[in-house]
Amino acid sequence: MNPGSARRCSSTLSAVVRSSASPTHQRLLSSAKLQRAPRLGLGLGANSSPATVPINLRRLHSHSHNRTYTSSSMSTMPPSLEPLKLSDFDFPVSPVPENPLGEGRYIKTAGCLIIGDEILNGKTHDRNSNVFAQFCFDNGIELKRIEVVADDESEIIEASRRMVKNYDFVITSGGIGPTHDDITYESLAKSFNQELAHDQETLNRMTAMAKQRATFKDQTEEQRTAMHRMALFPDKAEVLFIAGDMWVPVIRLEKKLCVLPGIPSLFQKMLHGLAPFLPLPPTESRPLRMQVFTTRAESMIAPYLTQLQKRMTAHGIQVGSYPLLRKGVHVSLIGRDREEVQRAAEEVAKETDGKIVGDEEVHQIKLAAGSSSL
Repeated sequence: MNPGSARRCSSTLSAVVRSSASPTHQRLLSSAKLQRAPRLGLGLGANSSPATVPINLRRLHSHSHNRTYTSSSMSTMPPSLEPLKLSDFDFPVSPVPENPLGEGRYIKTAGCLIIGDEILNGKTHDRNSNVFAQFCFDNGIELKRIEVVADDESEIIEASRRMVKNYDFVITSGGIGPTHDDITYESLAKSFNQELAHDQETLNRMTAMAKQRATFKDQTEEQRTAMHRMALFPDKAEVLFIAGDMWVPVIRLEKKLCVLPGIPSLFQKMLHGLAPFLPLPPTESRPLRMQVFTTRAESMIAPYLTQLQKRMTAHGIQVGSYPLLRKGVHVSLIGRDREEVQRAAEEVAKETDGKIVGDEEVHQIKLAAGSSSL
């Protein structure tokens, strides 16, 4: 599923978004203006053709694959209008595995691979890379690269191999839906020399949620095959169920690469739900960012900032300046030596006749700058 693309998400995934989203996530969903996926046949692509694919027997021992899931409560609303409630499903969450990087090691670097033609042709605005960048910064991970590739097998293979080789943690976004152009799982299987196999536990959870739809009983074999395509994973991958209220798992390959959906609200929920499964850096190693706002023109403070960066490099502090049209400049200071960052921010405020500002004040200043006319 390409980021933000309602055209390519199934109504099953739409149900997950509506039922599992917190109020914040629901606001994000509303702001993204995602259209509701069609209910007919779970909104599956008609171009998907039936295929014979093995069940992944290797994974079955780690899941309760014979479990039958049912909704805990049913309302009296007409079936076609009945929404899924957060309390309707409480699937087991996967146990946290051993540190995939090895005992005592933690993630230091990361890469982000956004997959989808819709990003490259301008139809869809990518939000997920920004969410991932914020996640990395908040957790002390250095995000080294954000890359966008087309729905092209060779491009996905090349980029995924390169990123896994270069970084400790890689995420992909998009291309895991039921239609012909959702090729992420297939491409990643080829990238890491694996076969494809249906994951039975994912099929069980998917079916349990899909059965709550009135149209489920009218589903054709071709539509069912398309739906099951969303549970067709590389056969040596880890399948991590990170939330009890959704059927969609995070797939992890090579102990590093995690596959996430492209729907922004679902991407954000699953990324943050994945955190307990990741060897994140210790809190004390995470960077501090302080910002100073000055009304002086950027050209007026540029010589000072150049000299400041030369002095701050020895302390591992990055200095950046970001002008706001007709308003002034934000000077950003980022480093792990918190006391040194604090001292540098106080110096900048003094030398530029500015003031130290918090994130909320920065946000308000940016809003005001965006509303001003050219």
